[in-house]
Amino acid sequence: MKQFEQADVLNQLPDQFFAKLVQKVARIIEQGHDVINLGQGNPDQPTPAHIVAALQEAAVNPAYHKYPPFTGYDFLKEAVASFYKREYGVEIDPKREVAILFGGKVGLVEISQCFLNPGDIALVPDPGYPDYWSGIAMARAEMAMMPLKEENQFLPDYNEIEKDVLDKAKLMFLNYPNNPTAAVATKEFFEETIHLAKENDILVVHDFAYGAIGFDGKKPVSFLEIQGAKEVGIEIYTLSKTYNMAGWRVAFAVGNESVIKSINLIQDHFYVSLFGAVQEAAATALLGPQDCVTELVATYESRRNAFIHRLNEVGWKVEAPKGSFFCWLPVPDGYTSESFADLLLEKAHVVVAPGIGFGESGEGYVRVGLLCGEDRLVEAADRMAKLNLF
Repeated sequence: MKQFEQADVLNQLPDQFFAKLVQKVARIIEQGHDVINLGQGNPDQPTPAHIVAALQEAAVNPAYHKYPPFTGYDFLKEAVASFYKREYGVEIDPKREVAILFGGKVGLVEISQCFLNPGDIALVPDPGYPDYWSGIAMARAEMAMMPLKEENQFLPDYNEIEKDVLDKAKLMFLNYPNNPTAAVATKEFFEETIHLAKENDILVVHDFAYGAIGFDGKKPVSFLEIQGAKEVGIEIYTLSKTYNMAGWRVAFAVGNESVIKSINLIQDHFYVSLFGAVQEAAATALLGPQDCVTELVATYESRRNAFIHRLNEVGWKVEAPKGSFFCWLPVPDGYTSESFADLLLEKAHVVVAPGIGFGESGEGYVRVGLLCGEDRLVEAADRMAKLNLF
């Protein structure tokens, strides 16, 4: 059969590092081993029942069996505005400052295509979510990495960015609570970010995927809470983590009006918005009772406490994460992130994500997801302890 040559841009896409990890895990499972998979970022709890019920009821509405408005229904955008006012005290214009997205990933990929030309630079956290790289590659632009170091609480040090890079930079990605480091941002850091963006004409894209998940009684800060944020950027929020709706593929971008307009323009050429019943269920999630969110965060915090406590008991001295549902753990001496992850998989049958898969500055760490019950997390810690590495 004839093999057609694909476009150059596809050849420039970054390798999917974690596809290799999935293959390794599948091989161990096929051998009949009981594998504890802590390497993924897929929420393990079901979507709350009242949200599912809203979808079921809305699905029979014949109005939703037709094409929805290209930019989404007004009622969902109004729900987004109400959500931001309630949660963060931020005023959002639902008609001009909200774009409905097919999941946060889509927005994070397409934003580069909206604002980067070949040769432009995007500032990218290292380590960071790999799909930032994909959109930049599709735009044929370039990346400048911002190392996230433990000594700086895994926040980028803007003083380390060279002036010629800042001159060419058009876009900056940030993500707090952070994947993979589980770090959180401060208002002072976001104020510094806004100043840098204004001085250098940089669009800030804050990936707020884990915005609901903060521990020890501390709520994560929204970028848009900070004065001047709308002038320089947007925030992308997904319902995947807050409401366990990862498979529903619904998210939104909020903020700078001109950026929202561009997102809606590119989406006009790709989509005809989300199924109306999904939009109605999303509005129910945003406007309805939030007890489910409180309970979910409490579950993750309890899992974190049990897991981190056990790791420290067995001799792996690690810090508890402040947000997200991840732990970012330093590997023992003598191992790389990938060799340590391989050892855990082969000998303990525990899956973790090697830090190198998130960027060069991720070397020396592994990411663990708090996405199974406390008993399994403690068992994973006990299996690791039997390797006598700590």
